[in-house]
Amino acid sequence: MNRRLYLRSLAASSVAATAGCLDVLSRGGSDDGLVLEPPENDLSEATHPSYGDEFPATSVPDPLTGETVSTDQFEGERAMLVTFFYTSCPDGVCPALILRLRRAQEVAAQEGYGDGAAFLAMTFDPERDTEDALRTYAAQQGVGLEAGNWHFLRPERYEDAKSIVDDRYGLPIEKRDADEYENLEYMFPHFSYIFLVNERGLVERVYPDGATIATSKVVEDFETVVTA
Repeated sequence: MNRRLYLRSLAASSVAATAGCLDVLSRGGSDDGLVLEPPENDLSEATHPSYGDEFPATSVPDPLTGETVSTDQFEGERAMLVTFFYTSCPDGVCPALILRLRRAQEVAAQEGYGDGAAFLAMTFDPERDTEDALRTYAAQQGVGLEAGNWHFLRPERYEDAKSIVDDRYGLPIEKRDADEYENLEYMFPHFSYIFLVNERGLVERVYPDGATIATSKVVEDFETVVTA
């Protein structure tokens, strides 16, 4: 089966890096359930969900709240920013991803639409990213756990994480030795993506350059979608 169609069937049933600046123009809602105009970069042939696609649902434990979070439980209530990371990231990419979600969370609180927002950051390194490690990381990164709209998601095993990130969301990850880094046994080359999903569960934006795109761009896009 064509992988693109496979991803779409996953989204409907249960539930690669491309860079570029994505322009945002609000149209205040439309018949297709989308708020933003199509992006300048057409990613529709990529293996991952892109503009207008249903975001594939998956259920993953949040060890900090003790609940299992499903990515489709927010439909009809909240828009989401979603990314994938690990706390031992040695090159600054993952902290940059978390920074963009955290800044969007801060602005949502300041502007009064935090109840319409959800921020999901899923680790693919559950062996090292224990509950304690994630709680420490949240404090280091300035994440507002008390806001009740942030979830660190942690699959039980690396194999589960790889299946979710690679097979379900089309973003290959690779576990390899990290001999070039002192005190780091292994690392994960991975794509630095952020997904913006509206309250209907549809992808409004994909940021392939999530670690380097202007933080203000992500915040503005997200605000436009949440407050539409």
